[in-house]
Amino acid sequence: MHKVPEIILSISWKGIKFIDSETKNTVSEHSIHNISYSSQDPVDQRVFAYITKETDAPNSYCHVFLVHNKRVADEVVLTIGQAFEVAYQKMMKARAKISAAAFEQHLEEQVI
Repeated sequence: MHKVPEIILSISWKGIKFIDSETKNTVSEHSIHNISYSSQDPVDQRVFAYITKETDAPNSYCHVFLVHNKRVADEVVLTIGQAFEVAYQKMMKARAKISAAAFEQHLEEQVI
């Protein structure tokens, strides 16, 4: 039987990396902006997955993981949700700064 590789998931507001647990090399990396969905299996709650679109291809892929217990899967899915929230908040702050700068420039142009 084929041995399933063990990986480390690195999750941040920027995205998710698969890291080989033996070599510590990055195997794959997905931007948070390319991840469209994350879920935990309702039957076997040790299983979770997320869907990502590759940057250089029109295809979407479902990445499925099996962890040691439900608690770990719960934590991973919650962490991915928190990463989405942080990325969204950062995007909104960046938009607000851009909007504020554009508004200030517009006001400066209106000075008589």
